[in-house]
Amino acid sequence: MMKLRAAAFVAFMASASAFTVDPASRFGKTQLHMVATMEDTAVKAKTPTRFDRLKAAYKGPMPILSDDSVDFSYADFDKAVAETEYSFERDSIVKGTCIEYEPNGGCIVDIGAKASAFLPQNEAALIQKQGDDISDLVDLDTELDFQIISDEDENGQLMVSIRRIQYREAWGKVNALQTEDAVLEAEVVAVNRGGAICLVQGLRAFLPGSHLTGQLPTEDLIGQTLPLKFLEVNQEANKLVVSNRKAVVEQQMADLSRGDLVSGLVKALKPYGAFVEVGGMSGLLHISQISYDRIDDLEKVLQPGMQVKCMIIDHDKMNGRIALSTKTLEPEPGDMLKDPALVFEKAEETAEKYHQRMEAERKAREEAARDIVLGLGDSLDDLGSGDSDDESGESSDPLADVSDSLDSLLK
Repeated sequence: MMKLRAAAFVAFMASASAFTVDPASRFGKTQLHMVATMEDTAVKAKTPTRFDRLKAAYKGPMPILSDDSVDFSYADFDKAVAETEYSFERDSIVKGTCIEYEPNGGCIVDIGAKASAFLPQNEAALIQKQGDDISDLVDLDTELDFQIISDEDENGQLMVSIRRIQYREAWGKVNALQTEDAVLEAEVVAVNRGGAICLVQGLRAFLPGSHLTGQLPTEDLIGQTLPLKFLEVNQEANKLVVSNRKAVVEQQMADLSRGDLVSGLVKALKPYGAFVEVGGMSGLLHISQISYDRIDDLEKVLQPGMQVKCMIIDHDKMNGRIALSTKTLEPEPGDMLKDPALVFEKAEETAEKYHQRMEAERKAREEAARDIVLGLGDSLDDLGSGDSDDESGESSDPLADVSDSLDSLLK
C-alpha cells in the first residue's frame, strides 16, 4: 500500500512540472518575442504617414492673388515704411492713446511700439489735486503727447510722462510773462515761516513775507488768489520768486495822480519825515510838508501806527514812490501842530478848496501867458506897419538886413 502511494505522488509531480513554463526556457522566450512584435506593429499602425499628413492639410485649390484691385503696390508700401519714423528713445516725444486704467494707479498707453507703454499717476499731470485719481487726469481713447522717460524693461515696456512736457511748457509761459512784465493771478497753496508758496502756471513760486501787502503769511492765506509780479525767474536753478506788493503798487500807481487825497498808516519816523503806507505803497511825508509852521519835535505831531490823510504832491510810477503832504490840508497854517484830528476831519473840504485855488492859479497863469503872446504879436505888427519905400523902391522891412546877412553867410 505504501508503494502505491509513493508511485502516485511521483506521477503527480511529473505532470505538474510538465505544465509549468519557465521564462528562461526556449518556449518562454519565443512567446515574449511574439508579444513585443505585435505591440510594435500596433504602434506603427497608429502613426500617420507623410501622405496622411498632406491629405489632412489639403484645403482645396489655391486662389490666384493679384494686386490689380489695390490702390497701392508693394513698392509704395515699402516706401511708406521707410518714411515712417519709429523713435522710442529716452526723452523722445511720441503720440499715444490711453487704452486702459491700472487698478494700482497708472495707465496703459499705446504708442505704436512692440509693447504698450506705462504712464504712472505721478507723471500724468503737472497739477494734481489731493484725492485725484488717474481717471481724473487723463481720458481714454484720446491721443496725447508723451515723453519717454525710461528704457525698455525685460518685457519690452517703456515708461512715459505727460507731466514733464507740461513742465517745459509752463516755464516757456513764465519766461514770456516775465518778458512782458505782466501782472498775473496765482493761488496760494502753502505757507511757511519765510512767506507763502503760490502756483504759477503749475510751477511752485516763492512769495516772501516782506512782499505781501496788508497780510501776514498765515494759514488764512491758503486758497486766496493774489496779483503777483516776478522778482526772479531762473529755469536752470528751478527758482521762481514773486511779489504781491510790486503788483499792487503798480496797479494803484496807475490810478493815482497829483492832488489825490489818500489815507495811510504811519509806519516809521525819521529825522527828515515820516514813512506812510498807502495801499501797500510806502510814501514819504517830508517834515517840510507836514505843516506851514516849523516843527521842532516830529514825535509830538505823528506817531507810528497813526492813521493820517495826505495829499499826493508827486509820484514816481517806475519805482512805486509817492511824495505826500498834510500842510496842503490845513484849514489854517499850523493846524497840524495844534489839532491834527481837525485837519483830517476837514481833509476832503480843504482838498477841494485847494484844488479850486490851484485851478484858479492855473487859469491866471494861462491868461498871463496869453496876454504876453498877444502883446508880442502887437509889437511885431507895429514893426511891420511902416510900409514906406526907399529911393530904390524896395520895402523898408526891419528884418530885411538880417535876412540879407544870413543869405550872405550861407552862400
